[in-house]
Amino acid sequence: MENLRLEIKTLIINALDLEDISPEDIDNDAPLFEAEGLGLDSIDALEIGVALRKRYKLQIEANGGGNRENFRSINTLVSYVQSQLQETK
Repeated sequence: MENLRLEIKTLIINALDLEDISPEDIDNDAPLFEAEGLGLDSIDALEIGVALRKRYKLQIEANGGGNRENFRSINTLVSYVQSQLQETK
């Protein structure tokens, strides 16, 4: 799980061109879309979704009801990706 967490942090940094941030700077439980976290916005969420689709071949619905909770933090995103990967096996 730690490898997946690091992969997703790196994917976010690369997808959003966050040059001044390293994976170690991102708290696993910090909210991604609030000021006390990374302070991302809805456009960032779309870019993360596209990157996750490409990297992990996930099916993420743009208006999916659970997206807000799934994209809340690194830990919730890791859990979501793991569950999606298990469904495709």
